[in-house]
Parts: sequence; C-alpha cells; structure tokens
Amino acid sequence: MNVIVITGGSRGIGAAAAIEAAKRGMGVILTYNTNVAAADKVVAIVEGFGGKAVALPLDVGDADSFDAFKEAVIQALATKWSTTALHGLVNNAGYGLFNRIENVTAAQFDGLMDVHLKGPFFLTQALLPLMASGAAIVNLTSATTRVATSGVAPYAAFKGGLEVLTRYMAKEFGARGIRVNAVSPGAIRTELGGGLNDEFETMLAGQTALGRVGEPEDVGRVIVTLLSSETGWVNAQTVEVGGGYII
Repeated sequence: MNVIVITGGSRGIGAAAAIEAAKRGMGVILTYNTNVAAADKVVAIVEGFGGKAVALPLDVGDADSFDAFKEAVIQALATKWSTTALHGLVNNAGYGLFNRIENVTAAQFDGLMDVHLKGPFFLTQALLPLMASGAAIVNLTSATTRVATSGVAPYAAFKGGLEVLTRYMAKEFGARGIRVNAVSPGAIRTELGGGLNDEFETMLAGQTALGRVGEPEDVGRVIVTLLSSETGWVNAQTVEVGGGYII
C-alpha cells in the first residue's frame, strides 16, 4: 500500500483529499494543528470503509518541529503499514488573512510566510529522505496568484512563491523520479478566511464560468489523481481547479 502525508488534513480540501486517497487504496497520514476531534473524524470515516489512516499533530509554521514530525511519521509507517517509505506528500495546510497592504503588520506577514512558503519548503526537505523513487508531491497554491484581489496580497505572494518552488522541486527531484505539481483552487466552499456567506458565494459563483463555487471534493479528486500513476507524465505544472474562475 502506498502511504501519503497530507498536511491540514482534518478539514476542507485536505480532508476531502485524505478520504479520496483512502478510497483509492492509499494509506493516509493526515496532520492537524489544534482540532484533534476533526482529525479523528476523518480517520474514522476512512476506517469506516476499510481504509487506513493516522492523524498526527503538526504546526506547519514551526519549522523547528519538523525533525520530530519526521520521527513520528517513521513510527507510523512502521506500526501501521510495516513500511519505511512514503509515496506522496500534499503541502495543503494554510490559513487566510484579509488585510490591505497598508495595514499588514510584520507579524502577520511572517506568519503567512512561515505557513505557506517556508513550511512547505522545509517540511518537504525533512521528509524527502523517506520519499520512495517515483513518489509524487502536490503543493496547494491559489487562483489569487493569477487574479489580484485586494486584501490578500501577502497570502497570494507566498502562494506565487510556492508555484515557483514547485518547478524547482520538480527539477531537483527528477533524478529520483519524484514528480512535483501544484493545484491552484479557485472559489471553494471551505472555512479559509472565515468561509462564505450567501452574498459572497453568489458573487463568486457569478465570476465562475460553471456558475457555482467549488466543493472541497472537486479539488481533492484532482490532488489524488496527481499523486497516482494516472498522471505519471505530468510534472512541474500548476493545475487551476476553479470551474473557470474569472476567465
């Protein structure tokens, strides 16, 4: 059984990807920051249809904790799956902040950078020795890197940096057969940035060619497909999953 790590797998897109991966026969190590109950619920759903999953705590904004997390992953691989190798990593964990450039503080800037760019960089570095030849990595970016929206400049800037990092990872990890791609969600119904109210959802649906906002499962299916052999010749790409958002 191929085992993958999904950060921020306790809710939203991460949870949807974890459930979809398990349905396709993958073992899942999902992480949560504070909401252990939500993480346990995802594990219970996976185990309910015969899949295997483990939830581990992780603060993606704390790079100093990554060595300890790596050891926890090694232990989970051995005890749950009797293996030493990972076959996938999804850098998904994140949070939103709405604040115009003139009001952003250094602490807000640093917090977003730590989670959305520094975290994926150094977590991937920490877990790379565990990655099997032919493994796949998916980084979650955002349609805000393409469509400028007032109030999300730092978030979008770091997601743009992650898109660049995706290509460099693909270049440097290619000798091991490790593919690296990015998924860029459009308007999705999640809790990010406080979630959607009816008025906001109507506006976003009106800006999307297919006339609705996306669901976490719409993105989760694409993430898992990029982890699978079905997309074995797709590499160094950013795939926007937004139903035609502002085209």
